[in-house]
Amino acid sequence: MTPLLPVAVGLLGVFSADQIGRIVESLERNLLTPIPLCFLLGIICTRIHGGIKIPKELYYSIAIFLLMSIGFIGGHELAHEYQEHGVSTIWKPALATLFLGCLTPITAYTVLRYVGGMSIADSAGIAAHYGSTSAVTYAVANSFVEQTQHPANSFLPTLVTLLECPGIAIALVLGAALSAKERAARAAAGGVGRPGPQARQSKLVEALYEVMTGQSIMLMAGLLVIGFVSTMFMDETGFQPFYDFFQSKGMLFRGLLCIFLLEMGLVAGERLGDLVKVGPFLIAFGILMPLVHGFLGAWLGHLAGLNLGGCTVLAAIVSSASYIAAPPAVRLTLPEANPTYSITAALAITFPFNIAFGIPIYFEMAKFVGAE
Repeated sequence: MTPLLPVAVGLLGVFSADQIGRIVESLERNLLTPIPLCFLLGIICTRIHGGIKIPKELYYSIAIFLLMSIGFIGGHELAHEYQEHGVSTIWKPALATLFLGCLTPITAYTVLRYVGGMSIADSAGIAAHYGSTSAVTYAVANSFVEQTQHPANSFLPTLVTLLECPGIAIALVLGAALSAKERAARAAAGGVGRPGPQARQSKLVEALYEVMTGQSIMLMAGLLVIGFVSTMFMDETGFQPFYDFFQSKGMLFRGLLCIFLLEMGLVAGERLGDLVKVGPFLIAFGILMPLVHGFLGAWLGHLAGLNLGGCTVLAAIVSSASYIAAPPAVRLTLPEANPTYSITAALAITFPFNIAFGIPIYFEMAKFVGAE
């Protein structure tokens, strides 16, 4: 029996029978919609035949559009928020997000290292993935709260951008420092020598630079600035065509999101076989750790003043795991970390769980902590 089972029982115990019933209803509303069903179709097709192929150029183009759309509309809404309220409504959620970005990799590392008994490198590598976030999970969660008539606060894309980097950075620093300390102890005991501290520091700086200048952050942050500046200085008539193209509530965004989720389903389906390799502990971790992080996100989001939809979306992005920005950074800084563990946990366990079940659960968690 996995040591994380008592955590699962404790999480279920906080909900009453009525709240569990509402979670089931939310699951039905979420699962029986095109976005998660396209993801499921991708998994089924891969396991049955594997004949569907999304051209890489199309997949990357859609990914670029989704990231640009999230950033552009986020910048537009942030400009409206700034014009109406200044920074008074965003500084608390931003501070809570940065705190969560620092906390989640530490909690993930602690559980992986001391409960799961994994190596320092593997624990830090997986923690880097879970300390960052998934922009696709944000898009699905945002779509879900809009369907429930509880749209999230307009500045949530800003929080997605804030959450992208700290978790990866902290996990990499933690892993590199502890790995270096471990190798030093081995060397002192007559073991194999280790790379000098300057070499390790150079790799770490290079990895953090790659994260900060990676495609997802550059596109979201860059388009957020463009959306903000354009809204502030363009007249409404000239701005409207750009808004119509990028708006995340429009048919273009949601249609492309369906195609993107189909491709993600195909990729996740190919990795289902890796679940045997990662073992029951990591499977339990990939489900239960997001629930813990999701509850923290919903609770702190409520304390920071987010509405019901905002708390739900913040919980979803805090509980998600990066499978785009984190892998190359981890590979560069911690080459000894096994990528099968981290990528399988993020993409084949946590991502499907959040898309199918997690988001409705975070919605009920947000209600439970008092969000409205």
